[in-house]
Amino acid sequence: MTSSHTDCHFCLQSLRGRKYALREENAYCVPCYDSLYANPCEGCKQPIECNSKDLAYKGRHWHEGCFRCAKCSRSLVEKPFAAKDEVLLCTECYSDEYSSKCFHCQKTIMPGSRKMEFKGSSWHESCFVCQYCRQPLGTKPLITKDNENYCVPCFEKQFAHHCYACKKVITSGGVTYDDQPWHKECFVCAGCKTQLSGQRFISKDEYPYCVDCFSRFYAKKCAVCQKPITALGGAKYISFEERQWHGECFNCTKCSVSLVGQEFLTRQDDILCHQCGSA
Repeated sequence: MTSSHTDCHFCLQSLRGRKYALREENAYCVPCYDSLYANPCEGCKQPIECNSKDLAYKGRHWHEGCFRCAKCSRSLVEKPFAAKDEVLLCTECYSDEYSSKCFHCQKTIMPGSRKMEFKGSSWHESCFVCQYCRQPLGTKPLITKDNENYCVPCFEKQFAHHCYACKKVITSGGVTYDDQPWHKECFVCAGCKTQLSGQRFISKDEYPYCVDCFSRFYAKKCAVCQKPITALGGAKYISFEERQWHGECFNCTKCSVSLVGQEFLTRQDDILCHQCGSA
């Protein structure tokens, strides 16, 4: 600006016919303004005079010619840039130094572009897609198989097993029984509906039963103690003429000697050792 009717607010010299600068409605000659108010340049450390362009970023100032990439020295004026530890870098240098690589294409994810994070890896948004339908996954639920990501509908269509009991998809875990997949919560005793995953069970007519229910519904009763004979755990039992005994119950009715592996005689419902039967 030029003026012919005012004086410098600081040195009081006439500004008539001279350039001057205004600050808070006060006029200053150029030397006074620069000495009082010029910002120091972050690049060359010299004052940015009022007749120079002052480029500012986060409270710091540069001459237009000093506003450059700290690594390759290319001008950053009207160019995208990034800051790292207060150092300014062009996007190419920043990417070389600090940007992560896309897990899928292995190319740099440029600053300013949208980045997806999943299981500790980074992806371009355009690379983070369902392996089958190629639609973007974004923040949708997904399932990973063999390091490939699938949206839930595609995974179910391609890979998922259906529970033998409820017919719904098994997305994780599950139990295999009789070559059929089951949800853990669906794999229950056909009698009392107790979950059988990790428990002992007995199969009958293609259905699993807990030991108690199988014994109650199907196991034969010992002719002596009337308790079920399950034969679990290698327990011995004896069968004779449509009657069964636990090994420990198969004793002479008269003298109680064990008849397991011994000759015996029958008299009506009694079983007798050879000595008692011959008496």
